[in-house]
Amino acid sequence: MRLCTFDNGQGPLTGVIEGDGVLPLRDTVEMVDLIRRGAGWAPAAQALPLMSVRLLAPIVPKRNVFCVGWNYAEHFAEDKIRPANAAQEIPEHPALFTKNPFAIIGPDAAIRYPAPISEQLDYEVELAVVIGTQGRDIAERDALDHVFGYTIANDVSVRNVQRTWHGGQWFKGKNFDTHLPLGPWIVTKDEIPDPQTLRLTTRVNGVTKQDSNTKHMVFEVARIIAELSAGLTLHPGDVIITGTPAGVGMHRTPPEWLKPGDVVELEIERIGVLRNVIERGV
Repeated sequence: MRLCTFDNGQGPLTGVIEGDGVLPLRDTVEMVDLIRRGAGWAPAAQALPLMSVRLLAPIVPKRNVFCVGWNYAEHFAEDKIRPANAAQEIPEHPALFTKNPFAIIGPDAAIRYPAPISEQLDYEVELAVVIGTQGRDIAERDALDHVFGYTIANDVSVRNVQRTWHGGQWFKGKNFDTHLPLGPWIVTKDEIPDPQTLRLTTRVNGVTKQDSNTKHMVFEVARIIAELSAGLTLHPGDVIITGTPAGVGMHRTPPEWLKPGDVVELEIERIGVLRNVIERGV
């Protein structure tokens, strides 16, 4: 099932994608409420043509989005910031940070170009995991039982701020307004029983920049959930983004930064395409 949040001119609603239409759901306007409710969703009206509505971010969680850095083997190897022949060391535990929910935008919304603060704007395609069942100290073998579904995330990054400002920690460079596109919808976990078999790509102005598969994750989805939930309760509606593969603009020769007018399309197999445009002064 594909679940979305949309606006048909009367404010946000949740719905089910059915072919080229969207079926509005009754008595729920926030995806987090729908997830917490569990079963018993009911249609509120007949399906609307998908082209007649504006898709919004499918979910805006109640707290920060959990994020994983350095999680694909080839992405560790491509870190050219480090000395020659000294690739980023693969750690015992994933690197974790957060992005605040006010950074979230939906499909076809504009990503704000950060000049004059910076011109080093970069893309990162990531599989996003939506938690459906509360848990703490979750065993890795049970972790996928706590998943509600999956969507696509673009972990937009302002690289010089991320890597060299504020002590070198990542939070500020990852938290500019509009720098977390999510969408276009959530695909429930029954349609993706194994999240480690999904091809994911990034295209900028139609040119492929990233092309990999979630099978190359160093820390798989179940391990990430287990690590995050150690001593920390995960709640229904929490969102986790799981790291990006090689091919980001920062590591190209020369670096390739996004600029106003660029069209960024992220695609993950069995989920869909998340498209956004870079705009100045959004």
